[in-house]
Amino acid sequence: MANIVSRATFGDVELYLEYLIPKGANSGVYLQGLYEVQVFDSYGAVSLKSSDGGGIYHRWIGEKPVGGSAPRVNASYAPGQWQSFHIVFRAPRFDGGGRKTENARFIRVVHNGQVVQENVEVEGGTRSHMPIAEAARNPLMLQGDHGAVAYRNIYVKDVKLP
Repeated sequence: MANIVSRATFGDVELYLEYLIPKGANSGVYLQGLYEVQVFDSYGAVSLKSSDGGGIYHRWIGEKPVGGSAPRVNASYAPGQWQSFHIVFRAPRFDGGGRKTENARFIRVVHNGQVVQENVEVEGGTRSHMPIAEAARNPLMLQGDHGAVAYRNIYVKDVKLP
């Protein structure tokens, strides 16, 4: 399966989607094609990492993982059940000369009805992001090259965040 990339570009957004994964699955939802919320079979996991379902995946700098944010709680359902994300995302900010003045930020990530991330800043693209630069607007990417995953009921709404 290949990645799905939107033709439309987005800045600040509210995103809702549902996904279905089998046992052992690994995928991701990339806001602006750069910043990943992890889709992963974390059902039953106790010690959570940024690579678990609902985590903000880490960056990859100098062949090492940097940053990332583990989910607050394990909200993952068993494989084979439809699951959901409701994400409020604030795009990075740029000045008139194109210089980044503020990093991107996940205002809130709700996974299966539970808040798993709140006010998480990301300094740059997370691992396996699209080969594009940070910008005020970029596409949405649904990762599909790490195993089987199905997506449905995808709603993206432009919002204006301070």
